[in-house]
Amino acid sequence: MSTDDSRRHYIDGEWTTGTGDETFTSQNPATGEALASFHRGTEADVDRALAAAEDAYDEWRSLSHIDRAEYLWDIYHELRDRHEELGEIVTMECGKEISEGLADVTESWHMVEWAAGNARHPHGDVVPSEIASKDAYMRRKPKGVVGCITPWNFPVAIPFWHLAVTLVEGNTVVWKPAEQTPWCAHIIAEMFEDSGIPDGVFNLVQGYGDAGNAIVEDDRVETVLFTGSAEVGHKIASKVGGEPGKIAACEMGGKNAVIVTEEADLDIAVHSAVMSSFKTTGQRCVSSERLIVHEDVYDEFKKRFVDVAEDIAVGDPLEEDTFMGPLIEDDQVEKFKRYNDLAREEGANVLVDRADLGAEEIPEGHEEGHWVGPFVYEIDYDEDLRCINEEVFGPHVALLEYSGDFDEALEMHNSVDYGLAGAIISEDYRQINQFRDEAEIGLAYGNLPCIGAEVHLPFGGVKKSGNGLPSGREVIEAVTERTAWTLNNSKDIEMAQGLSADIITDE
Repeated sequence: MSTDDSRRHYIDGEWTTGTGDETFTSQNPATGEALASFHRGTEADVDRALAAAEDAYDEWRSLSHIDRAEYLWDIYHELRDRHEELGEIVTMECGKEISEGLADVTESWHMVEWAAGNARHPHGDVVPSEIASKDAYMRRKPKGVVGCITPWNFPVAIPFWHLAVTLVEGNTVVWKPAEQTPWCAHIIAEMFEDSGIPDGVFNLVQGYGDAGNAIVEDDRVETVLFTGSAEVGHKIASKVGGEPGKIAACEMGGKNAVIVTEEADLDIAVHSAVMSSFKTTGQRCVSSERLIVHEDVYDEFKKRFVDVAEDIAVGDPLEEDTFMGPLIEDDQVEKFKRYNDLAREEGANVLVDRADLGAEEIPEGHEEGHWVGPFVYEIDYDEDLRCINEEVFGPHVALLEYSGDFDEALEMHNSVDYGLAGAIISEDYRQINQFRDEAEIGLAYGNLPCIGAEVHLPFGGVKKSGNGLPSGREVIEAVTERTAWTLNNSKDIEMAQGLSADIITDE
Protein backbone atom coordinates (compact mmCIF):
# COMPACT_ATOMS: atom_id res chain seq x y z
CA MET A 1 0.00 0.00 0.00
CA SER A 2 1.43 3.40 -0.95
CA THR A 3 2.01 6.27 1.47
CA ASP A 4 -0.82 8.26 -0.14
CA ASP A 5 -3.27 5.49 0.72
CA SER A 6 -2.69 6.10 4.44
CA ARG A 7 -5.21 8.97 4.35
CA ARG A 8 -8.01 7.40 2.37
CA HIS A 9 -11.28 5.57 2.84
CA TYR A 10 -11.43 1.79 2.50
CA ILE A 11 -14.35 0.84 0.25
CA ASP A 12 -14.99 -2.42 -1.61
CA GLY A 13 -11.50 -3.71 -0.89
CA GLU A 14 -9.76 -0.56 -2.17
CA TRP A 15 -8.20 2.56 -0.68
CA THR A 16 -9.85 5.58 -2.25
CA THR A 17 -9.79 9.36 -1.87
CA GLY A 18 -13.54 9.38 -2.44
CA THR A 19 -15.53 12.02 -4.27
CA GLY A 20 -14.87 15.03 -2.03
CA ASP A 21 -12.03 17.53 -2.07
CA GLU A 22 -12.01 18.33 1.66
CA THR A 23 -9.56 16.88 4.15
CA PHE A 24 -9.43 17.07 7.93
CA THR A 25 -6.66 16.65 10.46
CA SER A 26 -6.20 14.36 13.43
CA GLN A 27 -4.59 16.22 16.34
CA ASN A 28 -2.82 15.19 19.51
CA PRO A 29 -4.94 16.73 22.32
CA ALA A 30 -1.93 16.84 24.65
CA THR A 31 0.20 18.97 22.32
CA GLY A 32 -2.09 20.38 19.64
CA GLU A 33 0.24 18.74 17.10
CA ALA A 34 -1.23 17.62 13.78
CA LEU A 35 -0.81 13.85 13.43
CA ALA A 36 -2.16 13.17 9.92
CA SER A 37 -4.75 14.41 7.45
CA PHE A 38 -7.62 12.38 6.04
CA HIS A 39 -10.07 12.69 3.20
CA ARG A 40 -13.52 13.73 4.39
CA GLY A 41 -16.24 11.34 3.31
CA THR A 42 -19.32 12.49 1.39
CA GLU A 43 -22.80 11.08 0.89
CA ALA A 44 -21.56 9.71 -2.43
CA ASP A 45 -18.76 7.85 -0.65
CA VAL A 46 -21.26 6.38 1.79
CA ASP A 47 -23.47 5.38 -1.14
CA ARG A 48 -20.60 3.53 -2.79
CA ALA A 49 -19.70 1.79 0.49
CA LEU A 50 -23.28 0.70 1.06
CA ALA A 51 -23.55 -0.60 -2.49
CA ALA A 52 -20.37 -2.63 -1.95
CA ALA A 53 -21.66 -3.99 1.35
CA GLU A 54 -24.97 -4.93 -0.24
CA ASP A 55 -23.26 -6.68 -3.17
CA ALA A 56 -20.96 -8.64 -0.82
CA TYR A 57 -23.73 -9.75 1.54
CA ASP A 58 -25.01 -12.92 -0.17
CA GLU A 59 -21.57 -14.45 -0.57
CA TRP A 60 -20.53 -13.50 2.97
CA ARG A 61 -23.67 -14.85 4.63
CA SER A 62 -23.27 -18.13 2.74
CA LEU A 63 -20.08 -18.88 4.68
CA SER A 64 -20.27 -20.71 7.98
CA HIS A 65 -19.84 -18.86 11.24
CA ILE A 66 -16.50 -20.63 11.65
CA ASP A 67 -15.22 -19.61 8.23
CA ARG A 68 -16.22 -16.00 8.84
CA ALA A 69 -14.50 -16.04 12.23
CA GLU A 70 -11.21 -17.10 10.65
CA TYR A 71 -10.73 -13.58 9.32
CA LEU A 72 -11.23 -12.21 12.83
CA TRP A 73 -8.66 -14.60 14.29
CA ASP A 74 -6.02 -13.04 12.03
CA ILE A 75 -6.95 -9.62 13.40
CA TYR A 76 -6.89 -10.95 16.96
CA HIS A 77 -3.24 -11.97 16.55
CA GLU A 78 -2.30 -8.67 14.90
CA LEU A 79 -3.89 -6.71 17.75
CA ARG A 80 -1.83 -8.67 20.25
CA ASP A 81 1.38 -8.38 18.23
CA ARG A 82 0.95 -4.60 17.87
CA HIS A 83 -0.29 -4.00 21.41
CA GLU A 84 2.31 -1.44 22.53
CA GLU A 85 2.48 0.36 19.19
CA LEU A 86 -1.29 0.74 18.86
CA GLY A 87 -1.75 1.57 22.55
CA GLU A 88 0.64 4.47 22.14
CA ILE A 89 -1.24 5.69 19.07
CA VAL A 90 -4.53 5.56 21.01
CA THR A 91 -2.96 7.73 23.70
CA MET A 92 -1.49 10.15 21.19
CA GLU A 93 -4.77 10.56 19.32
CA CYS A 94 -7.36 10.69 22.13
CA GLY A 95 -5.22 11.82 25.08
CA LYS A 96 -5.92 9.18 27.69
CA GLU A 97 -2.95 8.04 29.73
CA ILE A 98 -0.85 5.18 28.42
CA SER A 99 -2.19 2.36 30.63
CA GLU A 100 -5.66 3.22 29.33
CA GLY A 101 -4.40 3.36 25.75
CA LEU A 102 -2.94 -0.12 26.16
CA ALA A 103 -6.10 -1.37 27.89
CA ASP A 104 -8.16 -0.08 24.97
CA VAL A 105 -6.24 -2.41 22.64
CA THR A 106 -6.44 -5.31 25.10
CA GLU A 107 -10.21 -4.90 25.29
CA SER A 108 -10.40 -4.95 21.50
CA TRP A 109 -8.68 -8.32 21.19
CA HIS A 110 -10.80 -9.67 24.04
CA MET A 111 -13.89 -8.68 22.03
CA VAL A 112 -12.54 -10.28 18.86
CA GLU A 113 -11.62 -13.41 20.82
CA TRP A 114 -15.14 -13.62 22.27
CA ALA A 115 -16.88 -13.05 18.94
CA ALA A 116 -14.68 -15.42 16.97
CA GLY A 117 -14.77 -18.08 19.69
CA ASN A 118 -18.54 -17.79 19.88
CA ALA A 119 -18.69 -18.98 16.26
CA ARG A 120 -18.20 -22.54 17.54
CA HIS A 121 -20.80 -22.25 20.29
CA PRO A 122 -24.45 -23.27 19.87
CA HIS A 123 -26.65 -20.77 18.06
CA GLY A 124 -30.38 -21.00 18.59
CA ASP A 125 -32.64 -22.88 21.00
CA VAL A 126 -34.50 -26.18 20.87
CA VAL A 127 -38.01 -25.64 22.23
CA PRO A 128 -40.30 -28.46 23.37
CA SER A 129 -43.45 -28.59 21.25
CA GLU A 130 -46.91 -29.37 22.59
CA ILE A 131 -47.16 -31.95 19.81
CA ALA A 132 -44.89 -34.94 20.22
CA SER A 133 -44.45 -35.39 16.47
CA LYS A 134 -43.15 -31.85 15.96
CA ASP A 135 -39.66 -30.43 16.34
CA ALA A 136 -39.55 -26.75 17.29
CA TYR A 137 -36.50 -24.56 17.52
CA MET A 138 -35.21 -21.06 16.88
CA ARG A 139 -32.39 -20.12 14.55
CA ARG A 140 -30.76 -16.82 13.74
CA LYS A 141 -30.12 -15.20 10.39
CA PRO A 142 -28.05 -12.08 9.67
CA LYS A 143 -29.99 -8.88 9.04
CA GLY A 144 -27.91 -7.59 6.12
CA VAL A 145 -25.98 -4.33 5.90
CA VAL A 146 -25.11 -2.81 9.28
CA GLY A 147 -23.99 0.78 9.81
CA CYS A 148 -21.53 1.38 12.67
CA ILE A 149 -20.87 4.81 14.17
CA THR A 150 -18.30 4.92 16.98
CA PRO A 151 -16.85 7.52 19.40
CA TRP A 152 -13.33 8.85 19.93
CA ASN A 153 -12.77 7.93 23.59
CA PHE A 154 -12.33 4.19 22.95
CA PRO A 155 -11.15 4.36 19.34
CA VAL A 156 -10.11 0.70 19.02
CA ALA A 157 -12.17 -1.19 21.60
CA ILE A 158 -15.64 0.15 20.78
CA PRO A 159 -15.30 -0.36 17.01
CA PHE A 160 -14.59 -4.02 17.69
CA TRP A 161 -17.63 -4.18 20.02
CA HIS A 162 -19.62 -3.34 16.91
CA LEU A 163 -17.65 -4.98 14.13
CA ALA A 164 -16.56 -8.35 15.50
CA VAL A 165 -19.94 -9.84 16.39
CA THR A 166 -21.68 -8.19 13.43
CA LEU A 167 -19.31 -9.76 10.91
CA VAL A 168 -19.15 -13.21 12.49
CA GLU A 169 -22.96 -13.32 12.46
CA GLY A 170 -22.93 -12.86 8.67
CA ASN A 171 -23.62 -9.16 8.14
CA THR A 172 -21.60 -6.72 6.09
CA VAL A 173 -20.51 -3.36 7.49
CA VAL A 174 -20.08 0.32 6.66
CA TRP A 175 -18.24 2.07 9.50
CA LYS A 176 -17.94 5.81 10.22
CA PRO A 177 -15.50 6.38 13.12
CA ALA A 178 -15.21 9.58 15.14
CA GLU A 179 -13.53 12.43 13.30
CA GLN A 180 -11.20 12.98 16.27
CA THR A 181 -9.54 9.55 15.96
CA PRO A 182 -9.22 8.66 12.25
CA TRP A 183 -5.67 7.34 12.62
CA CYS A 184 -6.81 4.52 14.90
CA ALA A 185 -9.64 3.76 12.48
CA HIS A 186 -7.23 3.66 9.56
CA ILE A 187 -5.06 1.09 11.32
CA ILE A 188 -8.11 -1.09 11.98
CA ALA A 189 -8.97 -0.94 8.28
CA GLU A 190 -5.41 -2.00 7.46
CA MET A 191 -5.91 -5.02 9.70
CA PHE A 192 -9.05 -6.00 7.83
CA GLU A 193 -7.21 -5.61 4.54
CA ASP A 194 -4.35 -7.77 5.86
CA SER A 195 -6.85 -10.46 6.90
CA GLY A 196 -7.96 -10.92 3.28
CA ILE A 197 -11.62 -10.41 4.12
CA PRO A 198 -13.69 -10.41 0.88
CA ASP A 199 -14.14 -7.08 -0.86
CA GLY A 200 -17.14 -5.10 0.34
CA VAL A 201 -17.67 -7.01 3.58
CA PHE A 202 -15.93 -4.31 5.63
CA ASN A 203 -15.96 -0.67 4.54
CA LEU A 204 -14.54 2.45 6.22
CA VAL A 205 -15.69 5.99 5.44
CA GLN A 206 -13.83 8.69 7.36
CA GLY A 207 -15.54 11.98 8.10
CA TYR A 208 -18.05 13.96 10.10
CA GLY A 209 -21.70 13.79 11.07
CA ASP A 210 -23.00 14.24 7.54
CA ALA A 211 -21.38 10.93 6.56
CA GLY A 212 -22.83 9.26 9.64
CA ASN A 213 -26.25 10.68 8.86
CA ALA A 214 -26.07 9.30 5.33
CA ILE A 215 -25.55 5.83 6.81
CA VAL A 216 -28.46 6.26 9.22
CA GLU A 217 -30.92 7.45 6.59
CA ASP A 218 -30.16 4.91 3.87
CA ASP A 219 -32.79 2.22 3.28
CA ARG A 220 -30.12 -0.41 2.64
CA VAL A 221 -29.00 -0.26 6.28
CA GLU A 222 -30.92 -2.78 8.39
CA THR A 223 -29.33 -1.93 11.76
CA VAL A 224 -27.47 1.12 13.03
CA LEU A 225 -25.03 0.48 15.89
CA PHE A 226 -24.19 3.73 17.63
CA THR A 227 -22.06 4.62 20.64
CA GLY A 228 -21.70 8.30 21.45
CA SER A 229 -23.47 11.36 22.79
CA ALA A 230 -27.09 11.32 23.88
CA GLU A 231 -27.88 14.25 21.62
CA VAL A 232 -26.82 12.41 18.46
CA GLY A 233 -28.08 9.02 19.63
CA HIS A 234 -31.59 10.30 20.30
CA LYS A 235 -31.75 11.77 16.80
CA ILE A 236 -30.68 8.44 15.33
CA ALA A 237 -33.18 6.50 17.43
CA SER A 238 -36.00 8.86 16.47
CA LYS A 239 -35.17 8.61 12.79
CA VAL A 240 -34.77 4.84 12.70
CA GLY A 241 -37.76 4.23 14.99
CA GLY A 242 -40.10 5.39 12.25
CA GLU A 243 -38.84 2.82 9.75
CA PRO A 244 -40.45 -0.62 10.11
CA GLY A 245 -37.97 -3.45 10.52
CA LYS A 246 -34.97 -1.18 11.02
CA ILE A 247 -33.17 -1.09 14.38
CA ALA A 248 -31.03 1.52 16.10
CA ALA A 249 -28.96 0.02 18.91
CA CYS A 250 -27.65 3.02 20.84
CA GLU A 251 -25.37 3.28 23.86
CA MET A 252 -25.12 6.87 24.98
CA GLY A 253 -24.00 8.96 27.92
CA GLY A 254 -24.99 9.24 31.55
CA LYS A 255 -25.05 11.41 34.64
CA ASN A 256 -23.69 8.57 36.72
CA ALA A 257 -23.36 8.44 40.50
CA VAL A 258 -21.51 6.66 43.28
CA ILE A 259 -23.51 6.20 46.49
CA VAL A 260 -21.40 6.10 49.66
CA THR A 261 -23.56 4.85 52.53
CA GLU A 262 -23.03 5.10 56.28
CA GLU A 263 -21.84 1.48 56.11
CA ALA A 264 -19.08 2.21 53.58
CA ASP A 265 -15.42 1.33 53.91
CA LEU A 266 -14.00 4.80 53.23
CA ASP A 267 -10.76 3.50 51.78
CA ILE A 268 -12.78 1.72 49.10
CA ALA A 269 -15.14 4.69 48.79
CA VAL A 270 -12.46 7.30 48.11
CA HIS A 271 -10.48 5.04 45.78
CA SER A 272 -13.62 4.14 43.81
CA ALA A 273 -14.83 7.74 43.61
CA VAL A 274 -11.48 9.03 42.33
CA MET A 275 -11.33 6.33 39.66
CA SER A 276 -14.96 6.92 38.70
CA SER A 277 -14.66 10.69 38.42
CA PHE A 278 -11.18 11.33 37.04
CA LYS A 279 -10.08 8.31 35.02
CA THR A 280 -9.92 9.24 31.31
CA THR A 281 -10.26 12.86 32.54
CA GLY A 282 -13.94 12.15 33.13
CA GLN A 283 -14.46 11.35 29.44
CA ARG A 284 -16.04 7.93 29.79
CA CYS A 285 -19.75 7.41 29.27
CA VAL A 286 -19.70 5.70 32.68
CA SER A 287 -17.72 8.42 34.49
CA SER A 288 -19.30 9.59 37.74
CA GLU A 289 -20.18 13.27 38.04
CA ARG A 290 -22.28 12.79 41.21
CA LEU A 291 -21.13 11.46 44.59
CA ILE A 292 -24.08 10.82 46.92
CA VAL A 293 -22.73 10.51 50.47
CA HIS A 294 -24.45 9.81 53.80
CA GLU A 295 -24.16 12.52 56.46
CA ASP A 296 -22.47 10.17 58.94
CA VAL A 297 -19.41 9.80 56.71
CA TYR A 298 -19.76 12.94 54.57
CA ASP A 299 -17.16 15.17 56.25
CA GLU A 300 -14.49 12.50 56.36
CA PHE A 301 -15.17 11.38 52.79
CA LYS A 302 -15.15 14.98 51.53
CA LYS A 303 -11.81 15.75 53.19
CA ARG A 304 -10.14 12.66 51.78
CA PHE A 305 -11.62 13.01 48.30
CA VAL A 306 -10.70 16.69 48.07
CA ASP A 307 -7.15 15.98 49.23
CA VAL A 308 -6.68 13.53 46.36
CA ALA A 309 -8.42 15.76 43.78
CA GLU A 310 -6.09 18.66 44.66
CA ASP A 311 -3.05 16.48 44.00
CA ILE A 312 -4.24 14.24 41.15
CA ALA A 313 -1.40 13.94 38.63
CA VAL A 314 -2.24 15.77 35.40
CA GLY A 315 0.41 15.43 32.75
CA ASP A 316 1.77 13.93 29.55
CA PRO A 317 -0.45 10.90 28.86
CA LEU A 318 2.51 8.98 27.46
CA GLU A 319 4.23 9.10 30.86
CA GLU A 320 3.46 6.33 33.35
CA ASP A 321 3.26 8.73 36.31
CA THR A 322 0.27 10.57 34.78
CA PHE A 323 -3.26 9.89 36.04
CA MET A 324 -5.18 12.47 33.97
CA GLY A 325 -4.37 13.57 30.45
CA PRO A 326 -6.01 16.40 28.49
CA LEU A 327 -9.56 16.86 27.33
CA ILE A 328 -10.11 15.89 23.71
CA GLU A 329 -10.53 19.36 22.13
CA ASP A 330 -11.15 23.05 22.78
CA ASP A 331 -14.92 22.68 22.49
CA GLN A 332 -14.88 20.23 25.38
CA VAL A 333 -12.74 22.56 27.49
CA GLU A 334 -15.26 25.33 26.89
CA LYS A 335 -18.16 23.05 27.80
CA PHE A 336 -16.40 21.93 31.00
CA LYS A 337 -15.81 25.52 32.11
CA ARG A 338 -19.35 26.53 31.16
CA TYR A 339 -20.78 23.88 33.47
CA ASN A 340 -18.38 24.88 36.23
CA ASP A 341 -19.77 28.41 35.98
CA LEU A 342 -23.31 27.03 35.96
CA ALA A 343 -22.64 25.14 39.19
CA ARG A 344 -21.50 28.38 40.82
CA GLU A 345 -24.62 30.17 39.56
CA GLU A 346 -26.81 27.43 41.02
CA GLY A 347 -25.26 27.78 44.48
CA ALA A 348 -22.26 25.45 44.56
CA ASN A 349 -19.60 25.68 47.23
CA VAL A 350 -16.46 25.03 45.20
CA LEU A 351 -13.99 22.72 46.95
CA VAL A 352 -11.41 22.18 44.19
CA ASP A 353 -10.97 24.38 41.13
CA ARG A 354 -8.12 23.33 38.89
CA ALA A 355 -9.96 24.18 35.66
CA ASP A 356 -7.24 26.65 34.67
CA LEU A 357 -3.95 24.93 35.34
CA GLY A 358 -0.90 27.02 36.08
CA ALA A 359 1.95 27.03 33.58
CA GLU A 360 4.05 24.95 35.99
CA GLU A 361 1.43 22.16 35.88
CA ILE A 362 1.44 21.82 32.09
CA PRO A 363 4.12 19.50 30.70
CA GLU A 364 6.97 21.19 28.87
CA GLY A 365 6.31 21.32 25.15
CA HIS A 366 2.58 20.69 25.65
CA GLU A 367 1.39 24.27 26.01
CA GLU A 368 -1.03 23.93 23.08
CA GLY A 369 -2.81 20.95 24.65
CA HIS A 370 -6.34 20.99 26.04
CA TRP A 371 -5.44 20.97 29.73
CA VAL A 372 -7.76 21.07 32.73
CA GLY A 373 -7.70 19.68 36.25
CA PRO A 374 -10.50 18.49 38.58
CA PHE A 375 -13.43 20.72 39.50
CA VAL A 376 -15.17 19.52 42.69
CA TYR A 377 -18.03 21.20 44.54
CA GLU A 378 -20.74 20.51 47.08
CA ILE A 379 -24.30 21.69 46.62
CA ASP A 380 -27.62 21.33 48.43
CA TYR A 381 -29.65 18.74 46.59
CA ASP A 382 -32.46 19.95 44.35
CA GLU A 383 -33.66 17.60 41.66
CA ASP A 384 -34.09 20.54 39.23
CA LEU A 385 -30.48 21.73 39.32
CA ARG A 386 -29.01 21.55 35.85
CA CYS A 387 -25.46 21.01 37.09
CA ILE A 388 -26.43 17.66 38.65
CA ASN A 389 -28.70 16.57 35.79
CA GLU A 390 -26.79 17.33 32.58
CA GLU A 391 -23.76 15.38 31.42
CA VAL A 392 -20.53 17.37 31.25
CA PHE A 393 -18.08 14.67 30.06
CA GLY A 394 -15.15 15.97 32.06
CA PRO A 395 -13.71 16.02 35.61
CA HIS A 396 -16.69 17.99 36.96
CA VAL A 397 -17.90 16.39 40.22
CA ALA A 398 -20.73 17.25 42.63
CA LEU A 399 -20.84 16.06 46.25
CA LEU A 400 -24.41 15.58 47.47
CA GLU A 401 -25.17 14.82 51.11
CA TYR A 402 -28.13 12.71 52.21
CA SER A 403 -29.36 12.22 55.75
CA GLY A 404 -32.13 9.65 55.68
CA ASP A 405 -32.21 5.94 54.98
CA PHE A 406 -30.98 4.25 51.83
CA ASP A 407 -34.26 4.95 50.03
CA GLU A 408 -33.34 8.64 50.00
CA ALA A 409 -30.01 7.91 48.36
CA LEU A 410 -31.71 5.76 45.74
CA GLU A 411 -34.26 8.47 45.02
CA MET A 412 -31.46 10.98 44.43
CA HIS A 413 -29.60 8.47 42.31
CA ASN A 414 -32.61 7.72 40.10
CA SER A 415 -33.79 11.30 39.74
CA VAL A 416 -31.83 12.02 36.54
CA ASP A 417 -33.07 11.27 33.02
CA TYR A 418 -30.07 9.05 32.30
CA GLY A 419 -29.58 5.46 33.37
CA LEU A 420 -26.23 4.12 32.27
CA ALA A 421 -24.03 3.24 35.25
CA GLY A 422 -23.76 3.57 39.01
CA ALA A 423 -21.93 2.20 42.03
CA ILE A 424 -22.64 1.58 45.69
CA ILE A 425 -20.00 1.50 48.41
CA SER A 426 -21.30 -0.33 51.47
CA GLU A 427 -20.51 -3.24 53.78
CA ASP A 428 -24.25 -3.92 54.21
CA TYR A 429 -25.35 -6.59 51.75
CA ARG A 430 -28.99 -5.50 52.08
CA GLN A 431 -28.13 -2.04 50.79
CA ILE A 432 -26.04 -3.56 48.01
CA ASN A 433 -28.85 -5.85 46.92
CA GLN A 434 -31.42 -3.06 47.07
CA PHE A 435 -29.18 -0.97 44.83
CA ARG A 436 -28.80 -3.89 42.43
CA ASP A 437 -32.57 -4.30 42.21
CA GLU A 438 -33.80 -0.68 42.29
CA ALA A 439 -31.12 1.48 40.70
CA GLU A 440 -32.33 2.57 37.26
CA ILE A 441 -29.18 1.72 35.35
CA GLY A 442 -27.80 -0.86 32.94
CA LEU A 443 -24.40 -1.21 34.61
CA ALA A 444 -24.20 -1.56 38.38
CA TYR A 445 -21.09 -1.94 40.56
CA GLY A 446 -20.75 -2.90 44.21
CA ASN A 447 -17.65 -1.75 46.13
CA LEU A 448 -15.99 -0.91 42.84
CA PRO A 449 -15.41 2.17 40.72
CA CYS A 450 -18.17 3.13 38.35
CA ILE A 451 -16.11 2.06 35.35
CA GLY A 452 -15.22 -1.18 33.66
CA ALA A 453 -16.42 -3.37 30.83
CA GLU A 454 -16.00 -7.09 30.41
CA VAL A 455 -16.71 -7.95 26.82
CA HIS A 456 -18.93 -10.96 27.51
CA LEU A 457 -21.35 -8.83 29.57
CA PRO A 458 -23.98 -6.46 28.17
CA PHE A 459 -22.85 -2.84 28.15
CA GLY A 460 -25.59 -0.25 27.91
CA GLY A 461 -28.20 1.65 29.80
CA VAL A 462 -31.83 2.61 30.17
CA LYS A 463 -33.83 5.84 29.91
CA LYS A 464 -31.90 8.51 27.96
CA SER A 465 -28.76 6.36 28.04
CA GLY A 466 -30.04 4.04 25.34
CA ASN A 467 -31.31 0.54 24.82
CA GLY A 468 -28.23 -1.43 25.86
CA LEU A 469 -27.77 -3.36 22.62
CA PRO A 470 -24.59 -2.30 20.79
CA SER A 471 -22.00 -4.36 22.71
CA GLY A 472 -21.20 -7.80 24.07
CA ARG A 473 -23.62 -10.64 23.47
CA GLU A 474 -26.47 -8.16 23.13
CA VAL A 475 -25.16 -7.09 19.71
CA ILE A 476 -26.34 -10.45 18.42
CA GLU A 477 -29.94 -9.40 19.12
CA ALA A 478 -29.46 -6.23 17.10
CA VAL A 479 -27.77 -7.72 14.03
CA THR A 480 -29.73 -10.95 13.57
CA GLU A 481 -33.32 -12.02 13.02
CA ARG A 482 -34.74 -14.97 14.92
CA THR A 483 -36.90 -17.49 13.09
CA ALA A 484 -39.09 -19.89 15.05
CA TRP A 485 -39.00 -23.09 12.99
CA THR A 486 -41.46 -25.96 13.42
CA LEU A 487 -41.16 -29.25 11.53
CA ASN A 488 -43.80 -31.98 11.38
CA ASN A 489 -42.39 -35.53 11.56
CA SER A 490 -45.81 -37.19 11.16
CA LYS A 491 -47.93 -37.94 8.11
CA ASP A 492 -50.83 -36.34 9.96
CA ILE A 493 -51.28 -32.68 10.82
CA GLU A 494 -51.97 -32.00 14.46
CA MET A 495 -52.22 -28.50 15.90
CA ALA A 496 -51.33 -27.07 19.30
CA GLN A 497 -53.82 -25.51 21.76
CA GLY A 498 -56.41 -28.06 20.69
CA LEU A 499 -57.02 -26.29 17.37
CA SER A 500 -58.87 -28.59 15.00
CA ALA A 501 -56.98 -29.60 11.86
CA ASP A 502 -60.09 -31.15 10.28
CA ILE A 503 -61.10 -29.81 6.88
CA ILE A 504 -64.89 -29.44 6.76
CA THR A 505 -66.78 -28.96 3.51
CA ASP A 506 -70.46 -28.78 2.59
CA GLU A 507 -70.20 -32.37 1.36
